[in-house]
Amino acid sequence: MSDASASDTATPVPPTKQAARWEDFLDIFYAPASVFARRINSGWTIPLLVVVILSALIFVANTGVMQPLMDAEFTRGMAAAMKKNPSFTPEMAEKARGITEKFAILIVILGLPVSIFCVGVFLWVIGKLFDARQTLSAALMVAAYSYMPRVVEGVLAGVQGLLMDPSTLTGRLKLSLGVGRFLDPDGSPVMLAALGRIDVFTIWITILLGIGLSVTGRISRQKAFLAAALVWVLGGAFMVLSAMRNS
Repeated sequence: MSDASASDTATPVPPTKQAARWEDFLDIFYAPASVFARRINSGWTIPLLVVVILSALIFVANTGVMQPLMDAEFTRGMAAAMKKNPSFTPEMAEKARGITEKFAILIVILGLPVSIFCVGVFLWVIGKLFDARQTLSAALMVAAYSYMPRVVEGVLAGVQGLLMDPSTLTGRLKLSLGVGRFLDPDGSPVMLAALGRIDVFTIWITILLGIGLSVTGRISRQKAFLAAALVWVLGGAFMVLSAMRNS
């Protein structure tokens, strides 16, 4: 068999072993292929709930240290809203602040599952372009487990928030481990949305999506990583379009 033919063959599915559910959330960090292989037919509800619950708990724990950052983002957003709509008064902005702070946890609890679901659907659809035999349920499972690095990101963000000068927390990307950390939060929203995707955790998630697609879709890693990269591009395009609409 030629090298070209060998590179196009599907990545063998690793042998599965019996493991407790809690082991999945540790193994995903160092043996992700094994997790995806043994949970290929186990559904996606449990990993989704675990990621959402852990993220919500971390969000609550980080609320105090993140307040300067949230205040800066809110002030920036309200300034943009007032610029677009002069009838939007400071009094209305303060009322909006209270509502936002009151329901912020709901944004995490409701928004995160929507994000995971969309990523899973994108992975499933794009995988078909590369002859993946992945089911939608398996794609959603892969997406849910692939979001576990966001839990680590939340913990690290809280630690950074405790150690950093609050006056430096001027934008959401100031705690990121990527290009966005070095950008001016008051700069172009479109540039922030685009370059903010170049960070350790977003790339980590993208790699996990590729591994999961390869295992559950029975395609080569090369094809799977290309498909995952397209998911990353689609996510970035959505962020950019949203920034353009709100700017």
